[in-house]
Order: sequence, then structure tokens, then C-alpha cells
Amino acid sequence: MKVLIQRVKNASVSINNNKISSISKGLLSLIGIEKGDTKETVDKLAKKVVNLRIFPDNNDKMNLSIIDINGEMLIVSQFTLCGDCKKGTRPSFDKSAPPIIANELYEYFISQIRSYGIKVETGKFGAMMQVELINDGPVTFMLES
Repeated sequence: MKVLIQRVKNASVSINNNKISSISKGLLSLIGIEKGDTKETVDKLAKKVVNLRIFPDNNDKMNLSIIDINGEMLIVSQFTLCGDCKKGTRPSFDKSAPPIIANELYEYFISQIRSYGIKVETGKFGAMMQVELINDGPVTFMLES
């Protein structure tokens, strides 16, 4: 499992030019589910994401989590995070979990983040989406299981 998190001032998802979700200050989390990922994998990364201290404190040091700042999270499935570009010029998606499993674990990730009391908005699994954001910093981290 891969989770690309970006600290944002705001972010939104649109489908066919219709905005379906948006957040203010918080995290945009792009989620890639790989073969072999489990609910235990999701639990570990969800806990890591919500506790990661990447927001500035009063001294402008990264010392606060999304929980500490009462931030919001926009969670978007993105299977291309699982793409392998080592060989040739066309990515291989052999490591990606089958859609039925990926969707189940994506939905489980959303429920786990919500269980921490975080306001969550989402993209639509499997849809062609347009994602807009203002990256704050910029601050971007890749978390992997």
C-alpha cells in the first residue's frame, strides 16, 4: 500500500466539471492498494497518517498532526501509485490489487481515518477525476507498507 500525502490549504475533486468534494486545511491523501495488502496494512498506515507531525506549531516547526490542528482529509484512490516504471517506457500495474479488493480496502481506509474523528471527503473509486489543491509548503510525503 502506498499513501502519498500532501499538506494542503485546500483541495477538491471534480468529475465531469462537477465538484463532488472539497476540504480546507488538512491533507490530500492519494491511496494505492497493492496485491497482498490487508486490513492490518491499512490500520498501520491510517494510524501513521493521522499521527504524522507535519503541521507547524507556534514556532513554525513541524510538530503537530492533523488531529492536533483539527484538520480535514480528502482521500482519493489512485492505482497509478502502484505503477512500476523500471522496465521500458510503459508502466506495469501488475502490483495493483484487483479492483474489488482495492475498493474494499480503500473504503476501509476511509472508515479508519474517520474513526480518529477527522472530517473526511473522498473521490470516487475508479472514476476519472480532476484533483485541485494548494499544497502548503510544499509538504509532500510518500508512506509505504
